This record gives sequence, C-alpha cells and structure tokens, in this order.
Amino acid sequence: MKKIQPINSYVLVKLSRNVADKTPGGIIIPDTAKEKPREGEVIAISAAVSEQLSVGDKVIYKDFSGTEITFEEEKYLLVTIDDILAKIVEVDSI
Repeated sequence: MKKIQPINSYVLVKLSRNVADKTPGGIIIPDTAKEKPREGEVIAISAAVSEQLSVGDKVIYKDFSGTEITFEEEKYLLVTIDDILAKIVEVDSI
C-alpha cells in the first residue's frame, strides 16, 4: 500500500466534492467554469505542523493555493500551512 507523506510544512487535503454540475434552471456547468472548492479534509501532515492540525480536521484554504494532485483516482491538494486560513470546528452553541 502506498501513501503520500507531506514534508516541509505541507499538508495533504482531500478536496470536497460539493460543486454542483447543474444550475437550478437545468443549465449544465462545464468543469472549466465551476468554482473550485476551498475546503477539504486533512489526510496527512508533515511533522512541522503536527501541533496546529491533525488528520481528519476540516479546513478552509486560500484561493489558487497549493498543488492539485491525483493519487489512486482521488483528488488531493498539497498546501503549505500558511495557505490554510481556518479549521472548521463543531460547537454546541454560539
């Protein structure tokens, strides 16, 4: 079994797939016109960022950041810790 292990303050994020293929009116949106997702799930982290994030965290990252890769037919993004803007945390109340 192979896996990707980020190094040098990089984080491997699995891209979320919540981008719609059609508008409510039924118009099909081509891949080139779709808004890219800006959130995903942390799959692996380098040792340098282990204090800030952990595997399984949901994160929001900057537009146009990182390098998109395909590994074993799944799409991932390799981003630096500086490109991650926030961690999504569930709370009981505001």
